[in-house]
Amino acid sequence: MNNFNNKLALNPWFSLPSHRKPVTVAPTPITSQFQIRLYTPADLPGVAQIIAESFHSRHGIWGWAFPLLRLGIYEDLRHRLASPAPHHACLVAVDTKMDATSNLVATVELSVRLADTWACTGGTRKSFAYLSNLAVDPQYRRQGVARGLLNSCEKVTREWGFKDLYLHVLENNYQARQLYFKLGYRMHQVESSWNTFFFRGSRQILLYKHL
Repeated sequence: MNNFNNKLALNPWFSLPSHRKPVTVAPTPITSQFQIRLYTPADLPGVAQIIAESFHSRHGIWGWAFPLLRLGIYEDLRHRLASPAPHHACLVAVDTKMDATSNLVATVELSVRLADTWACTGGTRKSFAYLSNLAVDPQYRRQGVARGLLNSCEKVTREWGFKDLYLHVLENNYQARQLYFKLGYRMHQVESSWNTFFFRGSRQILLYKHL
């Protein structure tokens, strides 16, 4: 499987271990305007732009670095999404009323990771479903797009055979925290404070939802 996303574009079945049920992510309408589908390589520039605008500011003293940050995100995505990873999905939301070349409005990634000490049992590290890079174009926020992406990720998580979905959110990101709590996510733990410098002085909170 040389290109995971090209395979997905040709075949909607994920390559999973035999003890797990195969997963399909068919295009799913959120509303009459928005639809969720799997990422394709042509989406990469738009996905990188949405993530950059969601997590980094164009203004202030670090505004000059925005193009470099966007490029770094682009290259990181290009490398990660081209790697063979059977338990990985990048979903995008599109505005069906816009031109197909510029209709991306949101994105999210779902993967399976090995847990740290918080989920170890008898010294064995367990795997868990993890959601990351949920980002919505500022013009499309508060229109149900993020909720639709989260619902799709929860569906894939269940089909992968997991009963819980985890994600991180910054402690000072009150809008995102409100959405997650409203959708049933609960606090698992607050991360150690040593890394607050890298997250604008805000601690990371690990949330989970039992599906």
